[in-house]
Amino acid sequence: MLYRKFPRAPMDLSILGFGCMRLPVFENRQVDEPRATEMIRYAIDHGVNYVDTAYPYHDGQSEPVVGRALSGGYREKVWLATKLPSWLIAKKEDMDRYLDEQLERLATDHIDFYLVHGLNQDSWENTARLGVLEFLDEAVADGRIRYPAFSFHDSVPIFKEIVDAYDWTFAQIQYNFMDEQYQAGTEGLLYAAERGVGIVVMEPLRGGLLAKDAPGIREIFAAAPARRTPAEWGLCWVWNHPEVTVVLSGMSTMEQVRENIAYAQEGLPGSLSREDLAVVGKVRDEFASRVKIPCTGCKYCMPCPNGVNIPGCFEFYNQAHIYDAKEQSGGIYAWALGGIFGGIPAFASVCVECGECEAKCPQGLPIQKYLKDVAAYFGK
Repeated sequence: MLYRKFPRAPMDLSILGFGCMRLPVFENRQVDEPRATEMIRYAIDHGVNYVDTAYPYHDGQSEPVVGRALSGGYREKVWLATKLPSWLIAKKEDMDRYLDEQLERLATDHIDFYLVHGLNQDSWENTARLGVLEFLDEAVADGRIRYPAFSFHDSVPIFKEIVDAYDWTFAQIQYNFMDEQYQAGTEGLLYAAERGVGIVVMEPLRGGLLAKDAPGIREIFAAAPARRTPAEWGLCWVWNHPEVTVVLSGMSTMEQVRENIAYAQEGLPGSLSREDLAVVGKVRDEFASRVKIPCTGCKYCMPCPNGVNIPGCFEFYNQAHIYDAKEQSGGIYAWALGGIFGGIPAFASVCVECGECEAKCPQGLPIQKYLKDVAAYFGK
């Protein structure tokens, strides 16, 4: 196992982190705790010392399962990260309540890395107004947490605003070779690094989509001088960036754990050759050629008066076609746009064809037609 440090923290952290959002489950969606425990402990025994969970993962099961998996001396071997559910915060007292509940769930007296979870413009404005930065200072002072951080899902300007607002230990961002311009992206990664804020990467394989043995992609990798699996190419591309300290993998099988630990032996920064990067570039171009709706995500069409998340609908539709992943993308579509975080459903099927969006679109896209395509594809 290879290790790296955060600029603002002294410990050596494994470049592979165990993300506990995709633990093995039974058909009834209950976590298969014996298998999950075996996987987590195997990873720790083989050098992984960063374990990441969150309040809502596995419908609230993840934190208790992780807490029990870390019993018997394993808690002392890892740096544990979990997250404040930002969308559930209505008053400052809620922050203390959730943190105390999480400490109990995880069976620990402190959390090493405590992230404000999934920040976007709305949740940042709300939690900042309610005093989240003061709460973090207080929780550090009383020993319940050691290092404050945040995870992020929004645009670069909001990311920069959050980075500059506090002395964060790190930011957790989605980053992979298909998402260099998505959300914080490369610009945000470099902005944070220049200011001494560490980087933890989530979704290095886009939820496993970049690990698929896909036609067209398979042939590009097969012709490469280096022999790597698609998953190894994706992980090594992220590890190639010296600004990244930890790459999280949401592993669901013991085979994935073993493979990723093996890949992590090669994850040195700057280790990919010019030829390697050219191979990744060809794969990126092949995936990009499969885009069905040429939406740039500029959001000039927003807000929709009826609540449709137009760019989000197009993103999941494109993702389904790019990666040949209708079922997986449809599940994320339902989860992300279904209003589970207190909002209203934002599906394409909500469209009433008022036409306001098309008048605003700088690309002149036939948005109403595309929304009908999305609604027909994913259903209501």
